[in-house]
Amino acid sequence: MAGAAAARLRAEIRRRERELRGLRERLAAELARGDTAEQEEEEEDGEQEQEEGACGLRQPSAAELARGDAGDAEDEEAARGLRERLAAELARGDSGDADEEDEDGDEEEQEGALGFPAELPPLPAREALSAAEILRYSRQLVLPELGVRGQLRLARSSVLVVGCGGLGCPLAQYLAAAGVGRLGLLDHDVVETSNLQRQVLHGEARCGRPKARSAAAALRRLNSAVQYVPYRGALRPRSALRLVRQYDIVADCSDNVPTRYLVSDACVLAGKPLVSGSALRLEGQLVVYNYGGGPCYRCLFPQPPPPDTVTNCADGGVLGVVTGIIGCLQALEVLKIASGMGSSFNQYMLMFDALEGRFRNIKLRPRKADCAVCGDKPSITCLQDYEAFCGSSATDKCRAVRLLPGGDRLSVQQYKELLDAGVPHVLLDVRPPVEAEICRLPHALHIPLRSLEQRDEQALQLLRERICEEKQRTDGQSSLPVYVVCKLGNDSQKAVKVLRELPAEEFGSVLAKDIKGGLMAWAAKIDPTFPQY
Repeated sequence: MAGAAAARLRAEIRRRERELRGLRERLAAELARGDTAEQEEEEEDGEQEQEEGACGLRQPSAAELARGDAGDAEDEEAARGLRERLAAELARGDSGDADEEDEDGDEEEQEGALGFPAELPPLPAREALSAAEILRYSRQLVLPELGVRGQLRLARSSVLVVGCGGLGCPLAQYLAAAGVGRLGLLDHDVVETSNLQRQVLHGEARCGRPKARSAAAALRRLNSAVQYVPYRGALRPRSALRLVRQYDIVADCSDNVPTRYLVSDACVLAGKPLVSGSALRLEGQLVVYNYGGGPCYRCLFPQPPPPDTVTNCADGGVLGVVTGIIGCLQALEVLKIASGMGSSFNQYMLMFDALEGRFRNIKLRPRKADCAVCGDKPSITCLQDYEAFCGSSATDKCRAVRLLPGGDRLSVQQYKELLDAGVPHVLLDVRPPVEAEICRLPHALHIPLRSLEQRDEQALQLLRERICEEKQRTDGQSSLPVYVVCKLGNDSQKAVKVLRELPAEEFGSVLAKDIKGGLMAWAAKIDPTFPQY
């Protein structure tokens, strides 16, 4: 209750402060237009009114003056009362960050009830920079390639950032610092502790809050002159085109294949350039699509890869600084396009190898005349179901594949029942060695999937020995269950297929099944003390 009351008080304070900010902005606009003559006339009128009052014309009565003074006093007293009540509510236990919650409230109002606001108004035309802007952007204004003209173009530009994660955070940070006029920030997810290693706009206090709002709040503290429009939700075919058309440039910072196809198709249909980046493990890449006669995403990748061959950061990992480097390079290309310098990465793909510390450019094929979306006779003229097209979800945090029928899999709850009942079996952990070093179940036999696929003799000998040991505990049971586990339940399905191909004369009759959801499901549903990574 204390938190709700404090939130209402903050909302009222915010409303009054916004009114004051609005008046100040109007005053600043008038001063910027140099409307000094009107001010002088108003001052003269004011002096004339004072003289008229002194000459005997009607002056306010003492009662009216008292009422005016009382009104001012009431306003001041009301403001003090609101702040005192807010302090009291916070003192009763509302330990949240007041400044951050205020920013969240502002963003909620901008965001609207459905998360995607109505049509945005155009950015105002600018003919000159203010003295404050000249000082703020002075280090880039002196660049001949940018100058005042380029800075004014940045101020009139709008950029939609799809994904406020490892790539989107540094990208948005540098765009805001450079003075881009409007930033749309789209993300369906919330901040988690595992994000903080690379998603540098968020902090520990922001865990559990929407990433789009968290990013907008952090950016507003960096540069309050930029307009921030947070979109809490996933980009969907029904809304993508309307959203993309409202921005000049789109930056794809997503981490899944369906969204990449969706964003690219929407940019082609809307005629917008797309600056796309990706990062995984110790590598990254950057391309600018649909710009300057260059190809679109479908020109290079007409068909999506099989879902079980796609690796994301949750599966393969990523070094945080790699996403920072690629995100900064995306910001650079966006600024070059927005300011009029142009980009050369519509003809080349930039590849970055962090381990070798090496960049290289790969020449891209030109736009394909027979491309399904940007070709001379396109067959795709509206957005489609991209999750069905790619065979995977756009919003799953962890990739989930289905290689086995339901009867060949069991849940972590079912495995826990078998374990508690003491049923003889072998638990085979097929994760890579680096993951097994993080955490493991003590009774599991660890053999990496790659060793199984390569039929490594030493690994197979370990498996034979464990199967023989467990069979000795059975009463002549012909087949021994082998339950396979990995991190998420994907590699374990591949391992089951390998086990079923092993020769029966060496391993006997093996009943192999995988555990759905893997060790992360075990940690979430069975043992909360088991580490999650």
